[in-house]
Parts: sequence; structure tokens; C-alpha cells
Amino acid sequence: MNNSRLQILFALFIALLIGMNLLGGKIVSLFGVSVSVGIFMAPLTFLITDIIEEVYGKNIVKHFIIGGVISLVVIFLFTGLFVYLEPHTRYGFNEQYTTIFGSSLRMIIASIVAFLLAQIHDVIAFEWWKKKTKGKALWLRNNLSTIISQLIDTFVFMMIAFYHITPKFTFAFIISLAIPYYLFKILFAIIDTPFVYMGVKWLKNEKESVEIAEGQK
Repeated sequence: MNNSRLQILFALFIALLIGMNLLGGKIVSLFGVSVSVGIFMAPLTFLITDIIEEVYGKNIVKHFIIGGVISLVVIFLFTGLFVYLEPHTRYGFNEQYTTIFGSSLRMIIASIVAFLLAQIHDVIAFEWWKKKTKGKALWLRNNLSTIISQLIDTFVFMMIAFYHITPKFTFAFIISLAIPYYLFKILFAIIDTPFVYMGVKWLKNEKESVEIAEGQK
């Protein structure tokens, strides 16, 4: 199958996006700081798009972004429908179901907006830095584009998802929550730098094989 590795990355990308929204409501303690479990998934989405853009360029990444937005919209619509539907009398967990997935609706809207803005910036910034570095210093381009993209993703998401959800969630309070969360995401982005190189090499090998095979036809 041509470009099978690209399809694997696309499937993983969509799975991470859906997972962040459906599973991200749980809060855990990471080195004493309260964070969403989604923090373990969000940096991987930027890792994937940077790998794709390095090998295939921004046009392919745009397809990933469009696919991501479509998947989130579909999940949002079905989540809203399923929360709204009256349960069967033998189903005894509707209150818990509504509590968990009903709260996901606002988070999905926040995620769609934040995801779109952050990924558009990441694509533009990655390409800009690639031109500036003349295609060198992948580690630098990956991290510089991701640092700002994660900033956009984190603060836009948290403002839309949590602003005035209760009186406690003021602008200042959300900022105080977002800063350590953002710093953890940056730390994870730096740590995953070797995986960018591994992913680029892995994807390039298939691309070169496909190009050779097509050239022999």
C-alpha cells in the first residue's frame, strides 16, 4: 500500500484528537501541579504534523488539519445527540453519562477553535523557520514553531472551555492554571525532539521507496 506510514500517522493523529476531548476531563497531579490527562496527548499532535511537514510539505499537513476538524465536529454532534436522547428504563447510568459527556461539549468547541488556530500557526511557523534555516536545524524549527503553537492552543482552549464555568474561573485564575500546564507541554515537546528525527527518517524511507517504485513503472 502506497504511503501506508502516512496513513498510520493520520489514524494516530485523529485518535489523539478524539482522545484528548473524550478523556481529557480527568485531572491528575504531575509533580504537584494539577493538569488534564490530555497533556500526555496534545504534544504528540504537533510532533506528527511537524514530521509530516518536514517530509511532505504543508499541503499534506492541511489535509490532516481538515480531517482533525471534521472528526471533532462529528464527535461534537454525536455527543450532543446522545446526551440529549432519553435513556431506556433499564439503563441506570444516564446521570453519570450526561455529567461526563455533557461537559465534553464545551471542551470540544474549545478544542476545535484552539486546534485550528494552533495548527495553522504551526504550519506557517515551521515553513518560515525552514526557509530561515535553509532546511537545517530540524530540532530548532520543531521547537520554535511548537512553543508558540502550544501557547495558542493552551490559552485559547482554557479560556473557551473554562471561563466563568463557575464564578471561581476568572481570567486571572485561568491564566494561573494555564501557565504551569503550558510549561509542561513545552517540556514534553523538547523531550520528544529525538522522536521527530526518528519519525522523519521513518517516513522518508517509505517516501523514497514509493518514488523509486513509481519511477520504475
